[in-house]
Amino acid sequence: MSVFIIAEAGVNHNGDINLAKRLVDVAVECGANAIKFQTFKAEESTGSFAEKAQYQKENDPKEESQLEMIRKLELPFEQFKEIQRYCNEKEIIFISTPDGIESLNYLVSLDVPLIKIGSTEVTNYRFLRQIGITGKPIILSTGMSTLGEVEKALQTLESTGNKDIKIMHCISDYPTNVEDLNLRAMITMKNAFQIPVGLSDHTVGFEAAIAAVALGAEFIEKHITLDRNMEGPDHRASMPPLEFKEYIEHIRNTELLLGDGIKKPTKREEQIIKAARRSIVAAYDLEKNSIITEEMIEFKRPGYGIKPEMIDILIGRKLKRDLKKDEVIEWEDI
Repeated sequence: MSVFIIAEAGVNHNGDINLAKRLVDVAVECGANAIKFQTFKAEESTGSFAEKAQYQKENDPKEESQLEMIRKLELPFEQFKEIQRYCNEKEIIFISTPDGIESLNYLVSLDVPLIKIGSTEVTNYRFLRQIGITGKPIILSTGMSTLGEVEKALQTLESTGNKDIKIMHCISDYPTNVEDLNLRAMITMKNAFQIPVGLSDHTVGFEAAIAAVALGAEFIEKHITLDRNMEGPDHRASMPPLEFKEYIEHIRNTELLLGDGIKKPTKREEQIIKAARRSIVAAYDLEKNSIITEEMIEFKRPGYGIKPEMIDILIGRKLKRDLKKDEVIEWEDI
């Protein structure tokens, strides 16, 4: 099964639908399976006394509250319908994360294929129940969470009868330090909950995706941007187009490297065997009608003759023809 790659546009459109559509174009050109946005009304999720998170202060150092920052990144609900239509035209899956009941209901009315739950909602059980009730497939991001909190979130979702749930390992820091990623926690959750896992990758570079795919991630989410130097809280931890294209190429190459798990020679190796492996050959010039003894034979290349493993069957047989030193012995010769 091919890894499902989500281009996380998030709020990197900076509140401009034209930039949002350009991000869709980038995701398509780079080969992503889906593009994800965030659908919200600022006041639905953020109070007037909320400060910016530390990474938001570092990435967007303007003196303002979190609410003031988020207001500038908000798109009107009806514009997501236009973005979804644009995604359909471009043949890429449209996904968005709701930040409250109102935005959830709007996304359900658009018949989105799944609901992605942000890490901020892991302990928001009332909201989780509302998401579960929709019956939509769910991907739950698990940043900032303990294993116990993830377990309770899953129990809450499943209590609604919704069993179509996947989880994403995530570190909610933008960018994430390599030493903080702790990819083995993804495996811990997979083993603990016996459900598909993936990675929401906020690191810089390609290594995290390669390692995650090698460890069994079924889906990868990565922030994209048109330019890392744009204003906004997430651009610094996002990949511009050329890097994102290379990022996806690394994932696809890793899938090819992992293969199907069946241990057998490749088609090219089957040809190389003839040149690289050994056959049973004459140790010196041998005469027709000789009875083959162990002293008469050696194991040398090429590898298209009788295999060395067949020596016990060959010993004691009679030669049908003369053989020169190093000549390969074949079954028709005995």
